[in-house]
Amino acid sequence: MKKVVTIAGSDSTGGAGIQADLKTFEEYGVFGFSSLTSIVTMDPSAGWQHEVTPIPAKLLEKQLCSVFAGAPMDAMKTGMMGNEQNIAVASSFIQEEKIKNVVIDPVIACKGTAQILQPKSVAGIKRYLLPQAFIVTPNLIEAGILTELGDLTTVSDMKKAARILYSLGARNVVIKGGRRLPESEEAIDLLYDGRNDYLLKGELFETDNNHGAGCTFSAAITAGVAKGYNVYQAVNIAKEFVASAIKHGVTINPYVGHVWHGAYTHAEERMVQIDEK
Repeated sequence: MKKVVTIAGSDSTGGAGIQADLKTFEEYGVFGFSSLTSIVTMDPSAGWQHEVTPIPAKLLEKQLCSVFAGAPMDAMKTGMMGNEQNIAVASSFIQEEKIKNVVIDPVIACKGTAQILQPKSVAGIKRYLLPQAFIVTPNLIEAGILTELGDLTTVSDMKKAARILYSLGARNVVIKGGRRLPESEEAIDLLYDGRNDYLLKGELFETDNNHGAGCTFSAAITAGVAKGYNVYQAVNIAKEFVASAIKHGVTINPYVGHVWHGAYTHAEERMVQIDEK
């Protein structure tokens, strides 16, 4: 069985972050390891305001020592890193363990806004992680922040940003258009491999049950690469996986709705549900 590790933040509501990653790994049939970088809490009394509490770098290092005590990892992904010190720790383990299949999901902004949750992480991602990225998977806002291009509103903007991210060291760039690309009625993602642009198009779902879509997408790509898919295959299948997860999303509370990580594999049908009479 292939082994993959996620270094990311915790979402106690179970939709995004390390919880989404592990659920996705399970659906792909790979064994998931994890190391926490931060804990994200949401305050229902303050309009679901987010607060990020970083995990100290020394504690992250101890977690990673536990993770890498056994056989080598087949792939690895990073998500929200908490602070620049955690980014540096992750980078050192990538080098020491000689991990080739590294997927960097640069989680630096609140969903749907350009509000940067962790400004210092931007510099750390560019300095430490992008040069080690086999694949980087920013959304439009994150790509605009990392490239300093600002708002990306067209496919042409996405292509320009992809080339800048490639020049910063990432060997493959996937920019997630999602439902934020004004010129399209489809969900368009861009894959750039340093030579060619691939536009991946899919159905655009008008739903608010999309919390965790980005984390799930990058986790699916990570699992696909670990199982031997080439980059195009891994990204394309991940897009289908996430589309199904969004289509069958679940309303969790008055503030948020989650993607359903088991939708693609019909996980809800695996075990018989017995309802009490």
